[in-house]
Amino acid sequence: NLNMNMKEIKILAKQRGIIPGKLNKLSLIRHIQKGEGNNECYASTQSTTCGQMSCLWRADCIKADK
Repeated sequence: NLNMNMKEIKILAKQRGIIPGKLNKLSLIRHIQKGEGNNECYASTQSTTCGQMSCLWRADCIKADK
């Protein structure tokens, strides 16, 4: 999801029952991760070791961690 902009992320959040409000990209993605049952580790030091290979945000997360 490297090409997903903030508007698209907010739409995805709403589809998952999350109210985006004024959450920034990092917080919003972590809320989505939590809702998916994944660790809330987007762009954290855990991104390369989380082991969640099917996470929707994995490629973007690893790139953001560099």
